[in-house]
Amino acid sequence: MSASPDAPADPPASASEEDLLGGADLDQAVTRVEQELGRLFARIRISWREAAATVHPDLQPLGYQVLTSIAAGKATSAGAIIERLQTDKSAVSRQVRQLEQLGLVESVQDPEDRRARVLVATDLAQERIAVARSRYEGRIGERLRKWTAADLDHFAELLSALGGN
Repeated sequence: MSASPDAPADPPASASEEDLLGGADLDQAVTRVEQELGRLFARIRISWREAAATVHPDLQPLGYQVLTSIAAGKATSAGAIIERLQTDKSAVSRQVRQLEQLGLVESVQDPEDRRARVLVATDLAQERIAVARSRYEGRIGERLRKWTAADLDHFAELLSALGGN
């Protein structure tokens, strides 16, 4: 049987209703992940604030991040700190100056290039960072230890993929 000339043409091939519903489910899942990441980042900011206060009551969260980067040896110059933390030079300069005033960081001669100087965390800083980290790691470790090793490995893989690494 042929279609009459007045009959509407068949609609173009398109995604099925099931595909559209799956897309809506995916959109909701993406939104939920974004919301949970927002909650996690807020909790991390609170943890940094608490850790900074543990190291010194006047220390700001950015100062704590600068200090831990220096203490870990991952950023021992202002340029390296700026790159690692993706922040501006003036903010890093203020934080380093405060860390020096608090006796938490020293600028010493670079052993590899005697013309240059590097930032190092003092023994006092290392001790206070250890206390701050033990508090934080105790809280997060308590939660993560409820997961299986396989779940933790999968979570780490997902985070790495999300971060683009």
